[in-house]
Amino acid sequence: MRAGPRPPLLLASTSPQRRAILEQLEIAFDAARPRYEEHDPPGADAVELVREHARGKARSVASEAGDRPVLGVDTAVVLDGKVFGKPADATDAEHMLELLAGRTHVVVSGLCLLTPGWELVEHDETRVAFRPLTPRDLASNLAHAEWEGRAGGYAIQGRGAALVERIEGDYLNVVGLPAALLVRLLAERFPGLYGFG
Repeated sequence: MRAGPRPPLLLASTSPQRRAILEQLEIAFDAARPRYEEHDPPGADAVELVREHARGKARSVASEAGDRPVLGVDTAVVLDGKVFGKPADATDAEHMLELLAGRTHVVVSGLCLLTPGWELVEHDETRVAFRPLTPRDLASNLAHAEWEGRAGGYAIQGRGAALVERIEGDYLNVVGLPAALLVRLLAERFPGLYGFG
């Protein structure tokens, strides 16, 4: 978190990755744990799901924000229309990685920017191609436990980078926050205030 003349955003998240991205972009922020329970009904549309979760997270902490903008984000990994959430355990993570191996999946993030006067909900998508994975690749990735709490069972900013052949789109979206989308919205809605636009 950075002090300064800008009113800090209130980030509705405890994610260290999202905090690190905001710090990297020098966007002033405070963080609050969202009081929102995610429900992922089977067969749900991924875009609708992440947008709804982002909105729910932002709204759940809005009462703590005062006049400051609230930021809610939710991310999912999607392959063949199936949403991959956070693995329940190492076996679940291994199964996800086996399905993603040698294929291209989409990382979809919903983003909600909320103030007392308006609410914006948008999303961004990044395509991620995995190289074919051997049993040794899987074992190595699982041994480092980076799958814990990570949609799709990998962390592209860590050892998970070795699984990836190429990406198309916003890299930081895969890390956990659609930064290009956020910067565009801040530039449009708050020109100059957060250093953009």
